[in-house]
Amino acid sequence: MKSEVKSAARSAEHSAALRALARGGYVANGVVHALVGGIAVSIGLTGRGDSDQTSALSAVAATAPGAAALWVLTVLLWALGLFHLVDGIAQSRAGTTAGTAKKWGTRLSRWGQGAAFIATGAIAASAALGNRTDGDARAESASRGLLDVPGGPVLLALIGLGLLAGGVVFMVLGALRSFRKRMTLPSGALGRTVRTLGAIGFVAKGASVAVVGVLIGLAGFRDDPHSAGALDSAVQTLRELPGGSAIVVVLGLGLLAYGVFCGFRARYARL
Repeated sequence: MKSEVKSAARSAEHSAALRALARGGYVANGVVHALVGGIAVSIGLTGRGDSDQTSALSAVAATAPGAAALWVLTVLLWALGLFHLVDGIAQSRAGTTAGTAKKWGTRLSRWGQGAAFIATGAIAASAALGNRTDGDARAESASRGLLDVPGGPVLLALIGLGLLAGGVVFMVLGALRSFRKRMTLPSGALGRTVRTLGAIGFVAKGASVAVVGVLIGLAGFRDDPHSAGALDSAVQTLRELPGGSAIVVVLGLGLLAYGVFCGFRARYARL
């Protein structure tokens, strides 16, 4: 990667304004996950509601203050996404002795996280503009379009497998508490609390992503777009399992824990 590009990325990465906004982005990400987690708990207890991000954010946008708040969330999430993108280019933490494969692995990880935060910001912006299309409808429509092209079923199955793998990675990060490597945690009870919230939250987040990946993968294997779905379909699928209501409640509580963890991450993340 050209030195001029990396130099510009490092300058942006060290911008105090961008760092402050990126920390705010972690708070915004926590708010989104807390909303989704709360709705998932409600669905587990009552069997009613839509737990995807769009539905959760659309409920916030129902009032003028809520719509304004969504624009704030959008800006913060996009700032966090931008920070991860430039961080991937700058490679400030890769180390001078890191091999090429490791550097590109780190770079792709940063870019993937950046894209995810930007996508979440776009969902918030769409909800602020009054878009009420739910995640399941978007997933089904995208799957249908992909299945209509040559090799589409295989590609859709691979996307599902990729999401499944990503979900498993999240769960492993939570189980091993690997997220601590990019945080400076306090000692004592507060540090233990943050680590516990992170472990629970990462596992819950990973589980939700993995189930979505399974649904999308099945849509590819079956060549059936109706099998695809977003988080709401994942929640409904879990509810159909034996003890499904309890599983959904536990998942929702885990996403709530992840939301709270993101608030602490805003404070203790190494940027």
